[in-house]
Amino acid sequence: MESVLFETGRYFMLMGKVFRRPENHRVYYRQLTKELVLLGLNSVWIVVVISVFIGAVITLQTAYNTENPIYPTYLIGLGCRDTIILEFSSTVVALILAGKVGSSITSEIGTMRVTEQIDAIEMMGVNSAAFLIMPKIVATVLFNPFLTLISIAVGILGGWIAGVSAGVVTSADFIYGIQYEFIPYYVVYSLIKTVFFAFIISSVAAYKGYYVKGGSLEVGRASTVAVVINSVLILAVNVVLTQLMLS
Repeated sequence: MESVLFETGRYFMLMGKVFRRPENHRVYYRQLTKELVLLGLNSVWIVVVISVFIGAVITLQTAYNTENPIYPTYLIGLGCRDTIILEFSSTVVALILAGKVGSSITSEIGTMRVTEQIDAIEMMGVNSAAFLIMPKIVATVLFNPFLTLISIAVGILGGWIAGVSAGVVTSADFIYGIQYEFIPYYVVYSLIKTVFFAFIISSVAAYKGYYVKGGSLEVGRASTVAVVINSVLILAVNVVLTQLMLS
């Protein structure tokens, strides 16, 4: 318990240091554009591939569980739409990015720590926490909602392709199901969750990397721990936000 309190306190102290007023806005802007590409744009392909297959699986499973004639086939499209929007494209994609983006952030900052590059930055009078961490947090918070929107669109498209190709639903019924009683707030809810998850992924991963001690082996362990902690926090925050926003 004492260790948890210590880590939590040190995390919030680091976040306070991260969001202090930047010394040079131009440098931070250049870092931000770089992180948008590394942490955001480079994650598009994995989100697209996974969303297509998950959308297909959701459609087929919904079809096989609603084979009773009393269920209209447009429910397949409706089930695919709501599952992807409410849960998959925000929470499951966040868990995937916790592994890809989170481990990348921890490894990068952890390597800089063990090779004393962060110490060198501090000796030059630069706020190393803000310089290294803030652009990563801002980049993920800005770009991850776009990844969620891409995931929603591609996931539903994958479900439509799978459903029509397998012959479990007609194209007209699937499209009608997507449109049936659509609630725009669900998309807003998903995007709000994504912003929270993006902050958790980037800040916790950066924290674990920033305070690494030892060598390359410890950097690897810190990356693993960061992914585990991020996954647990994402699921816990998901429960809280769902209760607050959908109840």
